Amino acid sequence: MVYIAPMDLKLKDLRYLVAVAEQRHFGRAAAQCCVSQPTLSAQLKKLEESLGVQLIERAPHNVTLTPAGEEIVARARRILEASDEMVTLARSQRDPLGGRLRVALLPTIGPYLLPHVAPLVRKALPRLELRLYEYQTGPMLEKLRNGELDVGILALPVDLDGLESRELYREAFTVALPERHPLAGREQLRVGDLKGETLLLLEEGHCLRDQALEVCSRAGVRDAQDFRATSLETLRQMVATGAGVTLLPELAGRGAYRNARGVVLRPFAKPAPVRHIGALWRKTTARRAAIEALSQLISEHAP
Repeated sequence: MVYIAPMDLKLKDLRYLVAVAEQRHFGRAAAQCCVSQPTLSAQLKKLEESLGVQLIERAPHNVTLTPAGEEIVARARRILEASDEMVTLARSQRDPLGGRLRVALLPTIGPYLLPHVAPLVRKALPRLELRLYEYQTGPMLEKLRNGELDVGILALPVDLDGLESRELYREAFTVALPERHPLAGREQLRVGDLKGETLLLLEEGHCLRDQALEVCSRAGVRDAQDFRATSLETLRQMVATGAGVTLLPELAGRGAYRNARGVVLRPFAKPAPVRHIGALWRKTTARRAAIEALSQLISEHAP
């Protein structure tokens, strides 16, 4: 029987490979890994020689993975995730409510929720260091599953597939109208009141776009086909010009955003349409205690 010694794969080499896969550029990958480009290139060449297979196609101004490279990168991500989980688990056992917690929020949630809850988190969980990110639903779910994030705060429902969820709060929709709009004089509106109106929406990829369309689908509201906003604040400004109406989550109409010039907000009559905001995390996470503590704070104090 011939003995074949196991390969000594180094985690740093796998990180270099994954960085190249993400950046598709050796210079940017090296910067991401905080090493020089020659060092990164040399280590990846050694990795290919050790494995006996080409992983990267190198061409001027073009870096791509070979089919073998794609397969190995997928496995490298899982290995790195498991490695990070072990380190995180060890740290969390020493201090379950301390250390870094990577939290992502939807762009339609973060700017409006964080001013309410961030001071409470700092007071109640002083040892917890929040690293905050903004992503749309698709990229957020991918990064959660890849281990790049610890918890995501987004609109439910979504495809869980390896994730767990908890509803945090329900948020009613309000109608944003130009201040001289005929409906602006009413105290409350019904969805049917919007029949014939031009509905301004976010661009594709924002779940709020789909939710607004769902709310208004039976009211004969026209989608403004020639306009797609990148943010709620762009929508608000377009409403102020008289270009149409839009639906905003309740939190987006509170605090500093309540009295936007040229725009009035009107609630829906009960039962008002709502969106369900929840937290998502991996089933295998080592940060469950910190995630549950953060989720509880948000549930108790979200306006």
